[in-house]
Amino acid sequence: MDEMRIVILGKTGVGKSSLANTILGENVFRIGDTGNSETSECRSETRRVDGRDVTLIDTPGLFDTGRPEEELKAAIVKCITECSPGPHAFLIVFKVERFTGQEQEVINKIHQYFSEEAFKYATVLFTHGDDLKEEQTIEEYFHNNQRVSDLMKKCGGRCHVVDNKYWKNNQLDDYRSNQFQVKQLMKTIDHMIEANKGSCYTNEMLQAVEKLIQEEEEKIRQSSGNKTEEEIREEAKKSV
Repeated sequence: MDEMRIVILGKTGVGKSSLANTILGENVFRIGDTGNSETSECRSETRRVDGRDVTLIDTPGLFDTGRPEEELKAAIVKCITECSPGPHAFLIVFKVERFTGQEQEVINKIHQYFSEEAFKYATVLFTHGDDLKEEQTIEEYFHNNQRVSDLMKKCGGRCHVVDNKYWKNNQLDDYRSNQFQVKQLMKTIDHMIEANKGSCYTNEMLQAVEKLIQEEEEKIRQSSGNKTEEEIREEAKKSV
């Protein structure tokens, strides 16, 4: 696949923006050093990764952002506009730590905003991998956690781990190397897209947004003959 759209989901402070930078191989998303969400609105960036264009959509924390629910819903709609006609994958991000009711609430909200169908397009990804014991895998770490097991089952057993700080240049242990984990993640997403017959996730809201974008694109084409298709698309998304 020549292009891939990936939405990153998770609560504030789990390292979503750092993860996006790790996947893209450069610092394009702003990183916060406080417990507050640095990402107040959905933002997308596209870079070449393993020979294809990868667009990452970084989202506001789905839990504990301190923002009203209605405002958060509006941000999710913005996310849907950014990834129209639909994402090929969702990354559901957690830290390597105790899996509590707060983490479960993230799963509940994904179900609420995107439906159960979204998990067919999802991969679970843990950050702070350096908190694993020596030679321990992420599957071993959560072996006896029923909530994590249930989530992984929903996501077809797809699970990866990175450490945005300590695994950047690890040459001694493939598993504890971000470069290795990102390559494995891309393979996992490729296999998932293949299993989903090349389709991207969609719902009624995404379909409605895509229709509006296409109508806006046609208006822009008629009024301006010297813009590229990429420029037309970006302008149309801003107008919707």
